Parts: sequence; C-alpha cells; structure tokens
Amino acid sequence: MTPQADSVLDLFRSTGAYLQGHFRLTSGLHSPEYLQCALVLSHPALAQQLGESLAAALRQSISSKVDLVASPALGGVIIGHEVARALGTRFLFTERDATGVMTLRRGFSVTPGEMAVVVEDVVTTGGSTREVVDLLSAAGVSVAAAGSIIDRSGGAAEVGAPRVALATLTVQSWPPEFCPLCAAGTPVVKPGSRPA
Repeated sequence: MTPQADSVLDLFRSTGAYLQGHFRLTSGLHSPEYLQCALVLSHPALAQQLGESLAAALRQSISSKVDLVASPALGGVIIGHEVARALGTRFLFTERDATGVMTLRRGFSVTPGEMAVVVEDVVTTGGSTREVVDLLSAAGVSVAAAGSIIDRSGGAAEVGAPRVALATLTVQSWPPEFCPLCAAGTPVVKPGSRPA
C-alpha cells in the first residue's frame, strides 16, 4: 500500500468510516469490512482534501482537458463535486429512474464531443461507475478516466475506462450462500444508500 493509501485509510479509521462486522453490500455480496464514505465526506475539509487528491491523480492519468465530472447518486455526489471544483469544471450526477436505469435528470445535459471523468466514492464491482460511463458514451461524450476514493476490488473491477483510486484494497466478499459469517450465524447489516 502506498503512503497516500495509508493516509486515506487513516482518515476512514479516524472518522469511524472503516467498519468491521458482517455487511451486505449493494452488489449483494457479503463482506467483513465496509467503508462508509459518507462519514468521511461529512467533514467538508476532508471532502475537499480527498477531492483535490483524486483530481491530482486523475490529471496524471489523462492528457485531455476535462469538460465535466459525472457521478452516480448518491455515493459519488460529494466527492464528484469536490473533484470538479479541484479540476475547475462543471459537475453533474446521474440517478436511477423508476425502472432502475441510470439516467440524467434535473435538467442536466451533455454535449457530444465533451470529455468527462466519472467519479465514485467506493468501487466494489464497478457496476454503477460502468453504468455512468455507458450513459455518457451513448450520448457521445468521451470518458477519459474513472476515479474513486477507494477501490475495494483490488484493481479487478472493469468500468469501461482507465481507473484511478486513492487507495486500492482487496477485501474479502462472498455470495450469501458461501458466506462464512452467515454460516456462523452472525447477523448481517445493510449499510449504504441502496437496497442490495
């Protein structure tokens, strides 16, 4: 782990955002660890610091001028906004419609030919990030990169764009039917903003 990754994880620990127990993730997988970014990002100075760090990492990985930062709601909204501020560009977020499809609402629009980065708080499977990348690409926007504070996939998640993370972890997770914590009878908790 890099010194930067250690300091990011220290922020999670010091704010009570690095949780241990038995968790059902948005992906449906179970895990003994959970990173509750909302607890870190509830501190504006820390959100700004993480946004500036992620913007710097994204700048190193792309050579184009970025026209916009897009994030999936709800988890990516605060960090995406802070990255956009640090990059000096506009920010928008996507939401799921009534059928569960990721979409642009609230008057947000994009223009074919624009260059974007997609920013999320935590990547586990990369599903939400991938949906935003696909939505933007279908609208003619080029996605230069995707960034997150934490990559829990150990670098394995495929999101349809080059990825950058401030900290990359390999966290154990299992389908519920193979979860040793379930087998041991440990109660499961569903944190986060979306039902699994």
